[in-house]
Amino acid sequence: MKKGEEIEFIKDGKRLDGRTFDELRNIKIEVGVLERADGSCYLELGDNKVIAAVYGPREMHPRHAQDAKMAVIKFRYNMAPFSVDDRKRPGPDRRSVEISKVSREAFEPVIMREYYPKAAIEVYVEILQSDAGTRTAGINAASVALADAGIPMKDLVSSIAVGKVGGEVVLDLNAVEDNYGEADMPIAMIARKNTITALQMDGRLTKDEFGRGLKLAMNACHQIYELQRTALIERYNKRESVKFEEREA
Repeated sequence: MKKGEEIEFIKDGKRLDGRTFDELRNIKIEVGVLERADGSCYLELGDNKVIAAVYGPREMHPRHAQDAKMAVIKFRYNMAPFSVDDRKRPGPDRRSVEISKVSREAFEPVIMREYYPKAAIEVYVEILQSDAGTRTAGINAASVALADAGIPMKDLVSSIAVGKVGGEVVLDLNAVEDNYGEADMPIAMIARKNTITALQMDGRLTKDEFGRGLKLAMNACHQIYELQRTALIERYNKRESVKFEEREA
């Protein structure tokens, strides 16, 4: 298939994968999957498989890059060579550098960096398997990993993409919709405050379509926030249960 080729994206009110316009793909979240990281998260969004690790706060190196007033966020997004059908060349590329920058900026209004002057908070996001929406999946995983690391934040950040396929505004594009659709708009936000921390757009949407897409994204981010929160609570309860058992022993 080629970009622009006629594809029947919508049939009988359903998309190619059977979802409705406003339906998320399945989401799975596991917290604390890496022992050597200060905080970590494994997340699946549809067929996307993502792992995030957080280290810090710790001394910023090189020292000349330190900020005397607040911590510096170092965010690295990377797609593993085996994450896509056509093996990707190892190492950072233009796209990964751009996504790393956008993702870092999505967290800057949320992380209380003033608590850790001259320090670095390092976030690593590795895409193990890609199926469109990797940047939003990475942001969701990083948010949970930051909370798991005990980094002070005003709230969690939740993220999802909306787009336009077959003339319809839809939520959470899969790979075919992303590759051959008409528009894609990833959004990150503080769900409980409806505050957007990042928004990008590829393609064109009318004012009405933008409004509908934004509403879909906001509703979905509230759902994702609850899943993130539940995963963290389960992780905390498990920690407390282990501590209690150790004391009883």
